[in-house]
Amino acid sequence: MRLQRALARAGVASRRKAEELIAAGRVRVNGQVAQLGQSVDPERDRVTVDGEVVRLASGPPVWIALHKPRGVLTSKGDPRGRPTVFDYVARIPGLTYVGRLDQDTEGLLLLTTDGAAAHRLAHPSGRVERVYVATVRGDAVAAAERARQGVRLHDGWVRPQRVVARHRGGDKWELEVVLTEGRKREVRRLCRALGLEVQRLIRTRFGPVRLGKLPCGKARPLSASEIAALYEEANA
Repeated sequence: MRLQRALARAGVASRRKAEELIAAGRVRVNGQVAQLGQSVDPERDRVTVDGEVVRLASGPPVWIALHKPRGVLTSKGDPRGRPTVFDYVARIPGLTYVGRLDQDTEGLLLLTTDGAAAHRLAHPSGRVERVYVATVRGDAVAAAERARQGVRLHDGWVRPQRVVARHRGGDKWELEVVLTEGRKREVRRLCRALGLEVQRLIRTRFGPVRLGKLPCGKARPLSASEIAALYEEANA
């Protein structure tokens, strides 16, 4: 496997950025400065970037759907010892997440050993749909109408693909929002700008993959058809 592809699959960087790391002399294979075009064996070779060991993935890419619980970090580790999404899945070399969910948001999170595909799917330019359902208090009907026109936040406009408000009794509503960017805390910031108080936020779909009835804290492998559909999205 070409070194730059191995680094991309491990989630270190995109293939182009991996090539830049290699050209800059920041990558070593078995202690020796790596060269562009060099091949590596994920099972035998030791690869480091800036002195940090990279866990290379071997074999076909692994794809996993996790129902991330609330209060869990989307991170590979936490110096304060808080739980991360990797506490809920098997230890697999090169496994990385596709985009992020903030600590208080629950729902569908994809993980894969194909770092290059993960980068393409998560990048705003890919325009992959993410579906969120927020349990809110406030005038959700008026908020949904305003959201359909677009809302300006400090980092630019948010223009959802679709917004639906559903009454859940009393002063509680569900606001289903479809976005394609995945900016940091985008749905929460959108709701705040619309005058809504978010009580719960869950992601129910990422691209062609749905959360469905996957229990909270559980993970499952993606089906062949789901993986194929994700690659279609990634290569669009």
